[in-house]
Amino acid sequence: MSRPARRRVAVVGTGAIVSGSHLPALRAHAERVELVAAVDVDQGRLDAFRELAGQEVAGFTSVDEMLDAVRPDLVLIGTPPSLHRAQTVAALKAGAWVLCEKPLTLSLAEYDEIAAAEEASGAYAAVVFQHRYGSGAEHARALLTSGELGAPRVAHCQTTWHRDAAYYAVPWRGTWASEGGGPTMGHGIHQYDLLLHLLGPWAEIRAMAARLVHDTESEDVSTALVRFENGALATVVNSVLSPDEVSRIRIDCADATVELTHLYGHRNEDWTYTPAPHVASERADAWRTPTADVPSSHAAQLGALLDAYDNGVRPPGSGADARATLEFAAALYKSAFTGRPVTAGEIAPGDPFYPAMHGDHPHWAPKERA
Repeated sequence: MSRPARRRVAVVGTGAIVSGSHLPALRAHAERVELVAAVDVDQGRLDAFRELAGQEVAGFTSVDEMLDAVRPDLVLIGTPPSLHRAQTVAALKAGAWVLCEKPLTLSLAEYDEIAAAEEASGAYAAVVFQHRYGSGAEHARALLTSGELGAPRVAHCQTTWHRDAAYYAVPWRGTWASEGGGPTMGHGIHQYDLLLHLLGPWAEIRAMAARLVHDTESEDVSTALVRFENGALATVVNSVLSPDEVSRIRIDCADATVELTHLYGHRNEDWTYTPAPHVASERADAWRTPTADVPSSHAAQLGALLDAYDNGVRPPGSGADARATLEFAAALYKSAFTGRPVTAGEIAPGDPFYPAMHGDHPHWAPKERA
């Protein structure tokens, strides 16, 4: 079987996430992709990126102009969140697949617009959730979904990071219109996406949120209690107020505890398995280390997307799968702001939390600006 032709790729946005993560991912798959174009409204930043890329990359300051001129196979989007929906829809309409930084959209309503654009075009849009990928996460998911660790019972998901006032001085941060939310949308989403990936569908959520430090429209901390369809109970914490930064997932099952502790990415060594007292050592030994040690990364996710492209199937991290993570965020906000539990599937057209994560709540809706 012959190898498919190299996919022609364009990047939209040439800031830190694209130059620091997407460009290395493209280089890691150089035999499968060719970077042909870059888009940025800042001409100086665009020129610097094209020099960094070290190859013939066409430069554009307009997404539409680039799509018309280049017709790429795949578009990687690394712009501020408020731009994601329009840029993703434009790329899909041009027939390109999309891999977009999180959050893919600012609301469930916007996400459903992208789903409609996928249906019309036959192309797909995936969101960057790189923590799902790598050998450690794949190994843990295989053990959990096979039942090898026993029934999941209790879980903890923790994104406790620290961001100062200078971080929020960037104009597009801290507002609903630009980011769609606070750490629930912009920081902790990676960890609870991985939690959902490991444990499966959630059923009910009860949450709280607060602005304790930062002068933002959205929250700077949120907490949630979650019931999963499999009966497991979990806690989820999303914070930008925590001096000792850590990202952690712990799942206690009938036969073992599996725990991941890291910050912005993980390897095999960041996963630990603690067997229950009744588990034989020979069985526990088989859990501990996959043969390969592939770190979580944009490169790992890009490889999975390219495999899907080559096989003509929907890529992981897209469609209903990715929508479930966004729905979790919307439900967390709805529960926190209304003070009542929210069930999966509850937020639909007509619900105030469907078009906006703030739900137009009087204490949380966007501030009027002079």
